[in-house]
Amino acid sequence: MSSNPVAETVASLMPRARAELTELVAFKSVADFDQFPRSESEGAARWVADALGAEGFQDVALLDTPDGTQSVYGYLPGPDGAKTVLLYAHYDVQPPLDESAWTTPPFELTERDGRWYGRGAADCKGGVIMHLLALRALKANGGVPVHVKVIAEGSEEMGTGGLERYAEQHPDLLEADTIVIGDAGNFRVGLPTVTSTLRGMTMLRVQVDTLQGNLHSGQFGGAAPDALAALIRVLDSLRAEDGSTTVDGLAPETGWDGLQYDEEQFREDAKVLDGVELIGSGTVADRIWARPAVTVLGIDCPPVVGATPSVQAGARALVSLRVPPGTDAAEATKLLQAHLEAHTPWGARVRTEQIGQGQPFSADTTSPAYAAMADAMSVAYPGQEMQYAGQGGSIPLCNTLAALYPHAEILLIGLSEPEAQIHAVNESVSPQELERLSVAEALFLRNYAAG
Repeated sequence: MSSNPVAETVASLMPRARAELTELVAFKSVADFDQFPRSESEGAARWVADALGAEGFQDVALLDTPDGTQSVYGYLPGPDGAKTVLLYAHYDVQPPLDESAWTTPPFELTERDGRWYGRGAADCKGGVIMHLLALRALKANGGVPVHVKVIAEGSEEMGTGGLERYAEQHPDLLEADTIVIGDAGNFRVGLPTVTSTLRGMTMLRVQVDTLQGNLHSGQFGGAAPDALAALIRVLDSLRAEDGSTTVDGLAPETGWDGLQYDEEQFREDAKVLDGVELIGSGTVADRIWARPAVTVLGIDCPPVVGATPSVQAGARALVSLRVPPGTDAAEATKLLQAHLEAHTPWGARVRTEQIGQGQPFSADTTSPAYAAMADAMSVAYPGQEMQYAGQGGSIPLCNTLAALYPHAEILLIGLSEPEAQIHAVNESVSPQELERLSVAEALFLRNYAAG
């Protein structure tokens, strides 16, 4: 990489990048203002706005989005007639969870064993820094050859959709020829990866009622219908014997033909206990990227401590269904509701309530932007070829942007590889990945402009 002036510039900027990421990680920018002060998120937003202003961005603005948070926007004009590229990241972060379980404080960037630890270091404050590094490297080596729009979201982790609604209300704002979402990650450290599909999701609350009130389990148990038992039975109907998801009418047997995920490696990444089997059938990639997956997220019922010998009159659960590309999330929601109603035993009363939904996403990997990125990544990662992976999670904004700008090409890259442990305690980023991906993004912008 050293013979490349862009790579040399990025390498020289890494101490500054670390100092900036330290400042940005220090903001406790969790977009849940019952848990963390709004001033922390506003401080992080101002930091991003000031950084864009210092790089010569115009029209820098803190956008008040409908969910009560701020997204940061800026526009950097390029040469006349150049293409426009939108660079996305988010500055909000997941809560730190149990702060005492962190080896070092979650909001202090700390170097350990060659990685930088801190909440948001990879997801996605590091993504903000990646975009800045790429642009600085181009400015130092002949200039930025495209028009650049940057958008840094303030509530991505909360899923409250503020930026999605704002974009729909201001459809010209984020319009671009190509969109780089800096919120995904390489399949492994050192293996350059674009994420070409995302599963969508739907969430349902299901309530089962059988009696007007709880009953003595000795006096009535055996004949009185138990709502908790009915709920357990209906939830169990969502899985086949091998653990595969089975929702009536939902096609389960799609496959994944891109990068494969070694089963032993998956066991290690997922920290599966010795002797416990993986669930489902087909390859691991089929199961986590190309097929539906149901998860029971929570059950309301009496806790074990303090429980009385009672037949339960009512019980409820929160169920999520991840929806693969090719399946409409709204249709999947209807199928899941119908399945829950059809499989509730003993004539028990069942009610379902939808509380969230996002569509799956699939990119056109044959487009020119993908060729430009493949070339850039092969230079930034010598000896490696760009890989295509799926992601089991959802980024609803991708679908909003794809719907608003059907001609735009969308690429997903980022710093959230498995060792980063995003959303968990001891989140970290690999500075080597930050450096190489910043080089890749800079070279991509140059390739794309020339294409």
